[in-house]
Amino acid sequence: MRHKILVVDDEQSIVDLLEYNLRQSGYQVVVARDGHQALRLARDEQPDLIVLDLMLPGPDGFDVCRELRREKGIPIIMLTARDEEVDRVVGLELGADDYVTKPFSVRELMARVKAVLRRVGTGEAATSVVHRVGPLEVDTLCREARLAGVPLSLTQLEFDLLEMLARHAGQALSREQLLDQVWGYDYYGDARAVDSAVKRVRAKLRTASGGGPSIIATVRGVGYRLERA
Repeated sequence: MRHKILVVDDEQSIVDLLEYNLRQSGYQVVVARDGHQALRLARDEQPDLIVLDLMLPGPDGFDVCRELRREKGIPIIMLTARDEEVDRVVGLELGADDYVTKPFSVRELMARVKAVLRRVGTGEAATSVVHRVGPLEVDTLCREARLAGVPLSLTQLEFDLLEMLARHAGQALSREQLLDQVWGYDYYGDARAVDSAVKRVRAKLRTASGGGPSIIATVRGVGYRLERA
């Protein structure tokens, strides 16, 4: 079954470029040209991945990402002409899995698309293992995580990150290790993707625990560690 990708951009030249290259690589492509259409097609078409421009008519890319993250865990790659750090950080903290800045290399974007879809596919075929670390349970087959019996609503990326930390509970993992094992490719040295994803997972753990202390510790100068009980 071919993966379906929703491309959201209002620039015809960008749409044509992405649609051509994605179809040439064997993907199904659905196109939205504004924020309202993006939300409707994301719900109706159930794509495997969304390539989402930030600057859109109607709800912008930030609003679309924020709304979809309330409902779905579809991977999102943000595509933007903005090169300001704050925009990238906000996009990642809203739940985007990745971002590419215009003007972009088609080869780079395609590599990131393949990496995200490969990670999702690997997760679906995972061996049945349940990692138990104190009150935390991470079930790799069902792709479910629970804290003291409370289900965690995680995106696919957030689940993979938490599973990696749980698999190596008690060990300090560097940002580079997490990028390599979770994102699955060279993230061009931008470790903020890890920091943003950890921040989101911590918030969801905190909500599930009723505001208890975080079980993901920051190891200064290294990365992160999931604490053993």
